[in-house]
Amino acid sequence: MKVVLFCGGYGMRMRDGVSDLPKPMHQVGPRPLIWHVMRYYAHFGYTDFVLCLGYGAHHIKDFFLNYDETASNDFVLHRGEVELLARDIQDWNITFVHTGLDSPIGERLRRVRSLVEGEEMFLANYADVLTDAPLDDMVAKFQASDAVGGLMAVPPQSAFHCVDVGEDGVIDSISSLQQLPLWENGGYLMFRPEVFDHLTKGCDLIEDVCAPLAKQGRMLAYRYRGFWQPADTVKERTALEAAYQGGTRPWMLWEAPDRDPLQAAIAALQDARPER
Repeated sequence: MKVVLFCGGYGMRMRDGVSDLPKPMHQVGPRPLIWHVMRYYAHFGYTDFVLCLGYGAHHIKDFFLNYDETASNDFVLHRGEVELLARDIQDWNITFVHTGLDSPIGERLRRVRSLVEGEEMFLANYADVLTDAPLDDMVAKFQASDAVGGLMAVPPQSAFHCVDVGEDGVIDSISSLQQLPLWENGGYLMFRPEVFDHLTKGCDLIEDVCAPLAKQGRMLAYRYRGFWQPADTVKERTALEAAYQGGTRPWMLWEAPDRDPLQAAIAALQDARPER
């Protein structure tokens, strides 16, 4: 099953006035956001990626063309030769497609139609949101449905409070947005190829395609209240970086928290070396 990543937007809310990096290339730890998203999918066995490029495409291309495995893997340097104790992307298949500088998401998906329309279904993502959601369960529920599209639905993230006011101006209740029966698009999407029948040139994926499908009862939601963190702003990315540096990394499901890193490295080294 292929994973389509929309990584060509300008990311204006992430700009610091200095860097020209596209949003998915901003760092969390030693790797950019897009790597964390891809590593999450790879953890569940989905390693065939289609990158819908646009603004800052050269940054994304350069990162993978000059990928350094030692940045996030333990290794042994023996007589000048690097011996990796683990690897990241050796089994990944990544297709790079320039889908336009100013294309909306729907148009970006339309331009990679030939790469995914032969699939029974495919996954899609904005490449800037991290989660620990059980992707296998989300996929299974979608496969069991007859929906054309599906998405992860999460509680609103705003810290504002909603005020219920009576006609006399008296406040009846004050609630956080998270307490209300409201859900927002969490950015983890699933589609069947039929979605391409609804895509028109220059369309927006959610408003022009998913919203009409929802009115027809052909969109499925996977409601999730666990860890979900976007990186739409500098503040949000900084929060993710602080979590990473502090060792609180719930989205990194590929890490084994119950295993000592040193012992894991020693075991990997022993397994990698041939018997004498």
